[in-house]
Amino acid sequence: MADFIFKISPNIVLGSYAITRIGQYAQELGSKFMVIIDPMLKEVGISDKILQPLDEHKIDYFIFDEITNGATTQIISQALTLSREAHIHGVIAVGGAKTINIAKSVCSIFYEVHDLYEFVDGASPTVAPLPLLCVPSTMRDPFIFSPFTPVIDSRSNKNRLLRNKDGLVKLVLFDPNLSLTLTENQTASMAIETLCLATESYISQKSTFFSDMIVEKGMELLGYALDGSPTLTITTPAEVLLTQGGCMASLASSMSAPGCATLLAQTINARCRISRSLVSSILYPYIIEDAAKFKADKIAKLSKILRAAPEEATQEEAVSGLTEYVRQKLAQNNLPARLKDLSITIDQLALCAEDAGELDLINMLPRSMTSDDLFDLLKLAF
Repeated sequence: MADFIFKISPNIVLGSYAITRIGQYAQELGSKFMVIIDPMLKEVGISDKILQPLDEHKIDYFIFDEITNGATTQIISQALTLSREAHIHGVIAVGGAKTINIAKSVCSIFYEVHDLYEFVDGASPTVAPLPLLCVPSTMRDPFIFSPFTPVIDSRSNKNRLLRNKDGLVKLVLFDPNLSLTLTENQTASMAIETLCLATESYISQKSTFFSDMIVEKGMELLGYALDGSPTLTITTPAEVLLTQGGCMASLASSMSAPGCATLLAQTINARCRISRSLVSSILYPYIIEDAAKFKADKIAKLSKILRAAPEEATQEEAVSGLTEYVRQKLAQNNLPARLKDLSITIDQLALCAEDAGELDLINMLPRSMTSDDLFDLLKLAF
């Protein structure tokens, strides 16, 4: 058995209205910040809830919200230039994965003398990062606790992974109320993606008893959020349960490793600008069926935790129950069940599979796979 090492750098705050305390947390790190925020959150008034506590604590800040094209190197370069010119003390990121990935990239190389593309091409940072506070507006993020940051290389439109030094993110602040800004379809697809993220962590070659424990509890909470409590003893609001489960799935992923769905969702998003959560939720049943060939016992256990199968079900019945559970959730929420429903071609998917084969993450998958194996999985889901 490999040595168990548990290392996590950011503090985690999770609670309703937690964003009202962002000013005091920022004040502990400095007095001048760049606030990177998803422009959609400005439209629904969330930005005011972030900026008011900063004003109350006399934090000097400016807003960067030019992130419509995702975490591209072109946008990261713009944000990096502005942040250096302003001589900021830190960055506050408010939004989904693309917002947080831009912020992680800026902070990771803020003090470096080398060009951004040297790090895109594989160089590791050598200087301590700029402090970063993250406020996710969604319930999960596979890379928020990870030493890697996915970015889109503007030169090639391919996904790349920036390496981060330890201690990059100082605080992750989960406020379940922020997820209320999502549409019902977005919430549903992200909830299914979160189940997939937890499952892939559970079947990872790098999973440990500790990451497994976190996944099991996370799946239980997600099940309560999606289907309610069988005994009516759980009265916690669904958005809180989803955020708690999402936080645990994100943690478990960083302790083990992301899987095929997470990897392919990244490369498809980079090339085709298609929602990562939709891709992952479509791939999830096929991930389950593939994993059942080598980790059927763990898949069956998760199925029973999620109440997709009764406790007395056989291993085969439990695996089948989980697959059917996911497909029913997709249908109930009018979500696409096939990749072709996303207006993507098989030729595009072939390129995305090739892109995935170029990333280090392919060496961390639950089983040994090549880009051809990944393409076979995509064809099944097409």
